[in-house]
Amino acid sequence: MTMIPPPPEPTAENLLEIADALLPGHSLDDARVTAGNLHHVVLLPGTAAVRVSKRPSSAQEMPRRVEVLREISRAGLPFKVPEPLTPVTRFGERTAVAVSWVEGKEQPEGQGDPDQIGKLLRAIREATVTPRLRQLLNAPRAKGWAEALAEHVVPRLPDRWRDECRKGLEAANALEAVPDALVHGDLGAGNVHWSRDGELIGVLDWDQAHLFDPAVDAALMAWHGWDNVRQAVDPETYRRARIYDAPFGVGHLVGVLDGRPLVNVEGFVSSIVAWLEKDT
Repeated sequence: MTMIPPPPEPTAENLLEIADALLPGHSLDDARVTAGNLHHVVLLPGTAAVRVSKRPSSAQEMPRRVEVLREISRAGLPFKVPEPLTPVTRFGERTAVAVSWVEGKEQPEGQGDPDQIGKLLRAIREATVTPRLRQLLNAPRAKGWAEALAEHVVPRLPDRWRDECRKGLEAANALEAVPDALVHGDLGAGNVHWSRDGELIGVLDWDQAHLFDPAVDAALMAWHGWDNVRQAVDPETYRRARIYDAPFGVGHLVGVLDGRPLVNVEGFVSSIVAWLEKDT
């Protein structure tokens, strides 16, 4: 549980220099710089997205994650997936890669067509997991995820939340096993792109992909509203999705399910507390 300090934050100019080195000859006039949990991203609309590692752990993991993306892009999914355009390249303490651009945009929170949500969830759940993809992906059932959360996270929660979260975690861990399937691990919000008329175009950011219960992805689609998720999936998947989400939000659960170590427990706990208190 030792926290590894990240390298100094790069400036926008640094990130644009990396993008230019990876994609020489491409105009950076319309480039935009943004950031996720694991990467800084230089967006070159219509051309590419350049992902630059934020921490030593994400730099180390980038080659595996790019191979995962390469395998998923070959799976014949009925929507676009970003494809690697360059090799993973090291820039000092960071690594970077350019991936193909996916058109469309996210839908506003609480909105969505249950038919389209169901189509997306079925496509991911039913995707063929090749032996190579299985080798690359984490399988949380063997990782002791619930035990790690019970030991390192629950005791650090405020007293008023501790028992409720412990019981919710126990309920999630006690769910009867279902066959492992491909799980995206970060659906909703900006990672799912739709057309103007609400048709699914593509799914971005497969960094947290793993093999587990597809009800996790259903819970993540609650970005579009739980009622839309209820209409999009069968009753059993919906039940399991609510159980996975109950302890402290399925997004936090995935932070352990996808195999990443808890390197910043205090920050993780603070994020969970903010989630618990958002409706109080």
